[in-house]
Amino acid sequence: MVPLTPLTDAAPPPITSAGHAQLLIAVLVGIAVIVVLITAFKVHAFLSLTLGSLALGAVAGAPLDKVVDSFTKGLGSTVASVGVLIALGSILGKMLADSGGADQIVDTILARASGRAMPWAMVLIAAVVGLPLFFEVGIVLLIPVVLLVAKRGNYSLMRIGIPALAGLSVMHGLIPPHPGPLAAIGAVHADLGVTLALGILVAIPTVVIAGPIFSRYAARWVDVPAPDRMVPQPNAEETGRRPGFGATLVTVLLPVALMLIKALVDIVIDDPKNMTQRVADVIGTPVIALLAAVILALFTLGRPAGFTRERLSSVVESSLAPIAGVLLIVAAGGGFKQTLVDIGVGQMIVDFSKHWSIPALVLGWLIAVAIRLATGSATVATVSAAGLVAPLASGMSSSHTALLVLAVGAGSLFFSHVNDAGFWLVKEYFGLSVGQTVKTWSLMETIISVVAFVLVLLLSLVI
Repeated sequence: MVPLTPLTDAAPPPITSAGHAQLLIAVLVGIAVIVVLITAFKVHAFLSLTLGSLALGAVAGAPLDKVVDSFTKGLGSTVASVGVLIALGSILGKMLADSGGADQIVDTILARASGRAMPWAMVLIAAVVGLPLFFEVGIVLLIPVVLLVAKRGNYSLMRIGIPALAGLSVMHGLIPPHPGPLAAIGAVHADLGVTLALGILVAIPTVVIAGPIFSRYAARWVDVPAPDRMVPQPNAEETGRRPGFGATLVTVLLPVALMLIKALVDIVIDDPKNMTQRVADVIGTPVIALLAAVILALFTLGRPAGFTRERLSSVVESSLAPIAGVLLIVAAGGGFKQTLVDIGVGQMIVDFSKHWSIPALVLGWLIAVAIRLATGSATVATVSAAGLVAPLASGMSSSHTALLVLAVGAGSLFFSHVNDAGFWLVKEYFGLSVGQTVKTWSLMETIISVVAFVLVLLLSLVI
């Protein structure tokens, strides 16, 4: 199979001859610098990762010019690997939102669901709409829908809100083309199609348990109404022109379908010279799959919404500015990862793991959990943890390498708390106290992390 373009080539010899003890101290200092800068001094994650990489190299005794070279090499290769995908995903998400396609999906599903089916409908909406959207964008897009449904249908806010949040969060942590999973796929040289297929297999039961099932208990613990100040009011200037439900759904699911076709053809044919496989390898390449969806969206979303060429150009332009911060964080995480590799930390972990007898999947999950708790960023946790455990993926089968990506992704979602922007978004939109947010949102994130990890372990026993 053809993996996603790796973040780096084969690792060069370490740029420092420091012993394991010094390297371990260097790693702890580097991570501590990142954590302290992000949490205590509120420094942007991009700058924190940059400074943490320099601290890592300095404590390890590496020449700083070599550290800078390693960091910039990792940053550049990460942007080359996932930058275009993040940009295309952002364009597709913006088209979906501005054309009314997202509203069309929401309204169509809600029109066919009521009563006990409503939490399940919210999961479906969040999963479909959240597939091409960044997590924060998905929250901003879906929360008004959650509040309207809860208000008009007299539903418990948590009974409706938790399933929607679970659907968004699982997509964000486990399913490419979201930035974290993409970066992890590149770091461990996993096959994107296999990771996507296994990710969906893990995501479905995970979102069911953390969404509709957990929401029953969350609604009992935190029984709050939808805050009036957050419930959206009708727009008098709304034209009512929207793309159709079927066309919108096809557009959103097109990249997933193309990537899954590639994975299936690779498994069934497995002959690089076969024309069918060569075609599937092209159309299933993430860049081509997302580009095809974006081009299709211009016709299936933009034209029915009445967008002029100028408006389409404006939508594309406005979709790119918000991703600058995300792209820089992911890139800096790749730079930090490359610095870890080049000073010899990867080999150190391989050496230690021979004596620890800790499976790579467990180690990846634990490292991601630790970084998530410390920094609050699922993306930083995913990129950093994937870089640390990447050497352990050597010699793994494509399915187990994909499971390593999913284990890291699951760990990156563990217990969101006050250092996570998502925590505060949920608190403010739902009008909750800090304690109520912990009992609902934070606990839901922990359930997602643990359930997904358990499912990854079970899959590792049978494939």
